Amino acid sequence: MGYIAMNRFKIRLGREADFESIWASRESRLKEVPGFREFRLLKGPEAADHRLYSSHVIWDSREDFEAWTKSEQFRAAHRNAGKREGESPIMGHPQFEGFETVLHEA
Repeated sequence: MGYIAMNRFKIRLGREADFESIWASRESRLKEVPGFREFRLLKGPEAADHRLYSSHVIWDSREDFEAWTKSEQFRAAHRNAGKREGESPIMGHPQFEGFETVLHEA
């Protein structure tokens, strides 16, 4: 029925535009991978020292997601991750969460 792969990011306050720009200018390559359905970058609530963001990718199956993580497209899309000049807008490492779809209504 589908698999949702999410990464939560804590973004330093005042650096939200930088983070969004990084995503907007990235080389995604997701559309080249079998099983990819949809990508969204979600902007969440603000806390005392950060704003929460989540990348949200819908796949046909967990196996399709896992194949993506082992693909050349994945390596190319993540080649420059964390190699930006200056202090990163991201606080710490992203937190991965993967979910199997058990109920879907459209």
